[in-house]
Amino acid sequence: MDTSLALVLVAAPFLGFLFNVFLGKKAGKSIVGIVGTLSVVVSFAVTLYFFMQINQTGQPIAINLFEWISLKSFKINFGFLLDQLSLLWLLFVTGIGALIHMYSISYMHDDEKMHSFFAYLNLFIFFMITLVMGSNLLVMFIGWEGVGLCSYLLIGFWYKNQDFNDAAKKAFIMNRIGDLGFLIGIFIVGYLFSTLDFMELKETILGGTSRGNTVWIALAALALFIGASGKSAQIPLYTWLPDAMAGPTPVSALIHAATMVTAGIFMITRLNFLFELAPQIQNIIAIVGAVTALVAATIGLVQNDIKKVLAYSTVSQLGLMFLALGLGAYEVAVFHVITHAFFKACLFLGSGSVIHALYGEQDMRRMGGLKNVMKITFITFLIASLAISGIPPFSGFFSKDEILLVAFEHNKVLWVIASIASIMTAFYMFRLLYLTFFKEFRGTEEQKHHLHESPGLITFPLIVLAILAAVGGLISLPGNSWLNHYLAPILPEEIHEAHAFGTTEYMLMAIAVVGGLLGIGIAYTKYIKQAQVPNEDSEITGFSKVLYNKYYVDEAYEFLFVKPVNALSRFFRDYVETALSAFVFGFAKVTNAIGTQGKTLQSGNIGLYLFAFVLGVCAILTCLFIAQ
Repeated sequence: MDTSLALVLVAAPFLGFLFNVFLGKKAGKSIVGIVGTLSVVVSFAVTLYFFMQINQTGQPIAINLFEWISLKSFKINFGFLLDQLSLLWLLFVTGIGALIHMYSISYMHDDEKMHSFFAYLNLFIFFMITLVMGSNLLVMFIGWEGVGLCSYLLIGFWYKNQDFNDAAKKAFIMNRIGDLGFLIGIFIVGYLFSTLDFMELKETILGGTSRGNTVWIALAALALFIGASGKSAQIPLYTWLPDAMAGPTPVSALIHAATMVTAGIFMITRLNFLFELAPQIQNIIAIVGAVTALVAATIGLVQNDIKKVLAYSTVSQLGLMFLALGLGAYEVAVFHVITHAFFKACLFLGSGSVIHALYGEQDMRRMGGLKNVMKITFITFLIASLAISGIPPFSGFFSKDEILLVAFEHNKVLWVIASIASIMTAFYMFRLLYLTFFKEFRGTEEQKHHLHESPGLITFPLIVLAILAAVGGLISLPGNSWLNHYLAPILPEEIHEAHAFGTTEYMLMAIAVVGGLLGIGIAYTKYIKQAQVPNEDSEITGFSKVLYNKYYVDEAYEFLFVKPVNALSRFFRDYVETALSAFVFGFAKVTNAIGTQGKTLQSGNIGLYLFAFVLGVCAILTCLFIAQ
């Protein structure tokens, strides 16, 4: 029965994809939305069943469908692993995924290719489930590549806009860079342990048989981290994610807030036993995470596109998760993944509600005064903003405070960096809130005339996510963490000791809260009391211009990589390819010339033919005579 239900869990979104691809256009938009959403709801229901089962038994469910690859002692099965970690991920992938599908029914209703959109969403959920449920690295890699493909399709969904196509290609190519690292890591792990199965790897490593391969293990961990950096948008492979906001808002919420960008955290947490053997790589992960959190937060301070602010916020929060991973606090990283999924999905969908009401306007300088017109959107956005800012008792306070506490215990410098990034987060989130919902409306008269709250299919997911963002922190309270206990079979044993809170811990908690309130207070002073509105693009000067242009990283990549590759391509096209073509065509010309001369011999003169025949016979006889 477990095998059948697992197949239903995986196959339901894929069947929804097939229906919407082949029958969606004929079935109509209402049927498309219902089928697409119900297929994910089915997966969520099956996930709940397995979650309750494992919560009671504590025993993972390993399902081997068939033997896939067999090379002497190296064997790979195509199978699924349902344990505490995978089911936790599946809960918010399918749960939030179902809410986003419901939201999309209304948001995308006027799009002529709505059936294609739902097909891509369903396909994405299918590949994400495959990634999470895979029992070995190779099955995970199938899902890993699949979500990259779906990301490309969804980011470039409105393909008539060339900028959106460029953003889709950028996401695809930058992810391929990381994926190459992931693939190299898979090869090294397979070479070292003759298996890619997670349970066998864990048993082998914890058994102590791998201690002599520290260099190769470190290389494998580094390669896998590069793969995680690409998918989870860490420096230097982070620039694709802000550009990915070109896709429809439900795409931003699903792929770039709650699911795909967390794949790197999932992979590292799944292989925690491997990364524990490479402490130097863990240090690199922590440093990269902290720097990413700070850099992305500084860029978010001055962005004026509502979705770009949220995009850089996502990069910054992912940086904090990687900081926790690098410090060995895997359960803290997972905790922040869960709370982040709640409040960031709510924020993205809330921004979509605003954009929907303003007929596509995304510039916060053209907004304002929406809180009285869009009360539900405003309240849910406010709750999510308080959560991401780390204000108690909302969910983000608990998870972010845990990260800062772990950072303080391990490295004071990283704690300072993470704390500054957190203060900036509070500032730019409430900057967004104040510019969007407070003061007077700054858009056009036509927009003002048509301002309205979004329909129920949009506001219902917002309400559910806002509630989760408010109370989600209860799953891991200080000193009484259900999450830590639940993940105990997955993570290193020493992590699960109850942490006694003392004066230092309460002081750090107070500093974090005061820092968040400070960021909110600065935003309030600037944008409410002083009623400032950000300058137009042409008027931005000084360091603000550097931040607004994202430290010119894209321009640097263009200069260092894109232009040299294009120049090399032109050189091969104009010179190397031309020379090769001339060489090949030279043979053709010689052959053609010989053929032309040969044609003159075919004159129809029998005497000439007999003469040639005699010469041929003589030549043959001569050769035979010489050969003897």
